[in-house]
Amino acid sequence: MTAIDETDQRILTMLEADATLAQLAQATGLSVSAAQSRVQKLEKRGIIKGYKAIIDQEQRGLPISAFVNVTPLDYSAESSIPDKLNNIDGIVSCYSVAGAPSFVLVVRVASPTALEELLNLIHRTVPVSTETTMILQTYFAH
Repeated sequence: MTAIDETDQRILTMLEADATLAQLAQATGLSVSAAQSRVQKLEKRGIIKGYKAIIDQEQRGLPISAFVNVTPLDYSAESSIPDKLNNIDGIVSCYSVAGAPSFVLVVRVASPTALEELLNLIHRTVPVSTETTMILQTYFAH
């Protein structure tokens, strides 16, 4: 495996800040085509996993976000929980965490009623207890 050099590190940092190829080229002293080639090599090596759009969730109609701590009622079924929750609308991500709870979900919904309905659906889908913390404001997310 080839090490990541200083130029690649600079490119990765700038891509995280949504830089253009022209900006990458200028900051690294490379031509635009050389910068693009570096990016493509980082993609092929699996260092760059993908790209995403940043969406204003309030304007999208999903203004309520929350963390949902999930603790299995039956630990013998714990390993199947992420797969069972994977395709439920409103669940953005699922993290396995150390200690109690076993999982933390990030959820996004349109209203308090929709949050309650989502929590009820989670409980019908998997045997768990939950604890929900509403997100009031996000100051930064990387």
